[in-house]
Amino acid sequence: MSDFSTVIQKLLIFRNERDWAQFHNPKDLALAISVEANELLEQFLWKGPDEADREKVKEELADVFAYAFLLADKYQFDVKEIVLEKIKKNAEKYPVDKAKGTAKKYNEL
Repeated sequence: MSDFSTVIQKLLIFRNERDWAQFHNPKDLALAISVEANELLEQFLWKGPDEADREKVKEELADVFAYAFLLADKYQFDVKEIVLEKIKKNAEKYPVDKAKGTAKKYNEL
């Protein structure tokens, strides 16, 4: 069981108490992640990186996580496992000796 299982279970209880599972198909959850990510971006619009309202950033980030966790649950992905797998893949694509200190994409290193 993942480190995120308690959070996911609480999200599922919240959703199920409101009968919202009917709206949470993979497509709509992916769309919701995008919408919430854009609301997160809006907190930084026309501001310096440190000028965003931290409380609003926290709320929007929580929304992004919530929909991402629900989508992971829909596909029965273990959140911890898939993130660790992705870190491993990225480590292969971005070896320290080539990627350190640069923002270049892996195919430009």
